Amino acid sequence: MARVLQCEVMSVDLPFRKAFRHAAAIRSSSESLFVKCSTDTGSVGFGESLPRDYVTGESRDTAFALLQTTLLPRLVGLELNSMEEVYEFLGDCDGKAPQEWLDSDRPQLAAWCAVELALLDAFGRAFETPVWTSDRTNDTTLRYSGVVSADSREWRSWWSLMKLRLYGVSNVKLKVTTANMLTSARLARRILGRRAALRVDANMSWSVTEALTNIRALSQFGIHCVEQPLKRTDLEGHAKLVRETDAEIIVDEGCTDRSSLERLSRQRACSGVSIRISKCGGLVAARRRCEEARRAGLILQIGCQVGESSLLSAAQRILISVTGPPKYTEGCYGKHLLREDPVFPNLQLSYGGKPPDLPEGPGLGATVDEGTLNRWVSKRGLVSQGHQTKQERKSYVPTR
Repeated sequence: MARVLQCEVMSVDLPFRKAFRHAAAIRSSSESLFVKCSTDTGSVGFGESLPRDYVTGESRDTAFALLQTTLLPRLVGLELNSMEEVYEFLGDCDGKAPQEWLDSDRPQLAAWCAVELALLDAFGRAFETPVWTSDRTNDTTLRYSGVVSADSREWRSWWSLMKLRLYGVSNVKLKVTTANMLTSARLARRILGRRAALRVDANMSWSVTEALTNIRALSQFGIHCVEQPLKRTDLEGHAKLVRETDAEIIVDEGCTDRSSLERLSRQRACSGVSIRISKCGGLVAARRRCEEARRAGLILQIGCQVGESSLLSAAQRILISVTGPPKYTEGCYGKHLLREDPVFPNLQLSYGGKPPDLPEGPGLGATVDEGTLNRWVSKRGLVSQGHQTKQERKSYVPTR
């Protein structure tokens, strides 16, 4: 048995090597949250998330406040007897806090992701077992995609594409707007060659009419996969694109929890979905979304939030090991993007998009260097056992 004694939430700004641009945002740092969870066994676990208001409706500040005032006080004192009980508790949650803790309609997926990963890491270390160790397989054919920022300066795009070519990456996603789409596609095809697999991500910046025109224009460059062309709520528009084009329409920002995936499938509003751990409420929920997407016959992409450290990369490697390789894989950029990664080992793709080794230590298998992390903390909040209220849950009672 292990019990949560103390939790800490931190706003963290890991700096990028260069600014990353797409149609919905420009970032020069990760703008992330870390949660540190300590148990009475002496084990310490960490969780990470990257709240994005245009994805889950959470800003970093609102997610921080929710964690400090509502979720972490309820977490302190939680007792779990085994990893099986941890999985059952998080499975019942399915990416959101227990309903007696918080209204399920309140935006919380990114906040809960940080909680869930911290629990998996802390209890995995307490029980001296890696997360889902018996379910893992290692597919040696897995390869990661490269992603090119939507930069208005052509020479920067040229250099990014050239580095990908020299690094042997032949599967590439282009972040585009209507203004730079054709220029980016033409440049990418010229530099990467005819055999490269190219797709684009519009990050919700097109109208239906623009999307129909742009999809047809992109076909001349051999690009037949388009990610999130329309606003995340426009299911009817996405369904029209599926019906009237032969492109793969991948929904990202519009697919977060179970209900959103069910709506997309029911209305045939996409060809596939992108699953990211941070936006889906954690590793357990992301695994379920992957399984549900495959059962619905959808193309699966497993992606990442821009700026993830190797902690979330470790969680993603575990996710892929238990669900099997998706058609498209993005992530594990590590120090290719970050100037400093506070997690060891540094999990980043290598030549040709080859994935890093699957972490094998207890919990998530990655270790946070708190000295490095603390250099980039801009705000922190501590919740210990003395802050609990009488109404708080002391132990988990399985529902089944």
